[in-house]
Amino acid sequence: MPDRAPHATSTTERGAFCTARCDCGWRGPARRARSQARTDAERHLAEAGVGSGSEGNGSGRPLE
Repeated sequence: MPDRAPHATSTTERGAFCTARCDCGWRGPARRARSQARTDAERHLAEAGVGSGSEGNGSGRPLE
């Protein structure tokens, strides 16, 4: 739908913490484990109703 913000996730690191972010403006909590930040991003995509492969990297996984 053209009126919806795109959902492409990525993770960023700051010190010992990793945070998942989305192009729509969503941001997950800071995590010490990268795997947990990626899980946060996957949950966000599922809640947003984005199908697998609809994000920027086409793999169904958040970008790092």
